[in-house]
Amino acid sequence: MKKILILSSFIAFAVSCTEPGATDKKAELIQLKRQHAELSEKILSIEQELALTDTFASSNKLKVVSVTKVEPDTFYHFIEVQAKVEGDQDVVVSAEAMGNVTSLLVKAGDKVSKGQLLATIDDRIIQQSMSEVESQLSHATTMYKRQKNLWDQKIGSEVQYLNAKTTKESLEKRMNSVREQWELTRLKSPIHGTVDNVMLKEGMSVNPGFPAFRVVNLSELKVKGEIADSYINSVQSGNAVIIYFPDMKKEIRTKLDYSGQAINPLNRTFNVEVRLDSKEGVFHPNQVAVLKIADYVSTGVFILPFEAVQKSSDGEFVYVAKVEKGRTVVSRKIVTSGKIYNGVTEVLKGLSAGDQVITTGFQNVVEGDFVKL
Repeated sequence: MKKILILSSFIAFAVSCTEPGATDKKAELIQLKRQHAELSEKILSIEQELALTDTFASSNKLKVVSVTKVEPDTFYHFIEVQAKVEGDQDVVVSAEAMGNVTSLLVKAGDKVSKGQLLATIDDRIIQQSMSEVESQLSHATTMYKRQKNLWDQKIGSEVQYLNAKTTKESLEKRMNSVREQWELTRLKSPIHGTVDNVMLKEGMSVNPGFPAFRVVNLSELKVKGEIADSYINSVQSGNAVIIYFPDMKKEIRTKLDYSGQAINPLNRTFNVEVRLDSKEGVFHPNQVAVLKIADYVSTGVFILPFEAVQKSSDGEFVYVAKVEKGRTVVSRKIVTSGKIYNGVTEVLKGLSAGDQVITTGFQNVVEGDFVKL
């Protein structure tokens, strides 16, 4: 169809150029036929070139891949265990005397200091006993001083002096005992901290051992977990640790403070602990945490997605993209891999710093393919 259109165009051109006055029609016809033959040959040549180009493009379409430039790095393998926040200073203050609660001096959330009075229990009977003993002790002390003065002057008998001294000392011991009983009616905080829970109400009747307050020192908290005994030789104090708090969506990178050496015979585990820094945030006793403890660390290795390391009959290999003569070609490298953690693997041998390892699209290429990055 193209040939006919071109021929028609040239014929029309020739006709328009051979208006009356042209003399040699045969020569003109020969010229037109020659031009027609040349154009036909040129058209055929171009059509063949286009056909060859389209065939080459369709059969040699470049595959698109992504690469990762590898450099020496440090590989960590972690073990994960459930843990919880505990306090070194987390105490329950219990009643030590029987009676009704006469006053509550703190509430939940209050900060308290060591020795601060938290509540009192009815002490009327003890106060009466204390008053009586105090009066008797005052009299006995006076009598002892008089007898001592007389005895010092060699007046009176030694028996009277010793009786006065014994009576005074006995009442002093009794007074100390009554004061100790009175102290039992006064509930005090044994540590510096925060009142976490108040289990008393004014007027409530309590007995010795009744839990009254919980006081926690939030500045001295730790995360504690239990690990299977199979890791006792690889988990040591100082190992890298990641603490993850699910409720806070928070991670803390630190080091293991304590790794137990005694194995619990009931569940075959040993204890590990990590102390929390109050600067990292506000934490709470019994808060759930996940301990990720590094039980294996390897430096100077290459790290790749584990699926990029393929296996064949001659071992493990990866595909590497190289530029040769201006084109990117796929090369196959035999490697040796190590441990795998969290979707990545360490490559111990076979790679060099700066290698462009194909990490996406490696399933669709073979060695020698030309690719596009």
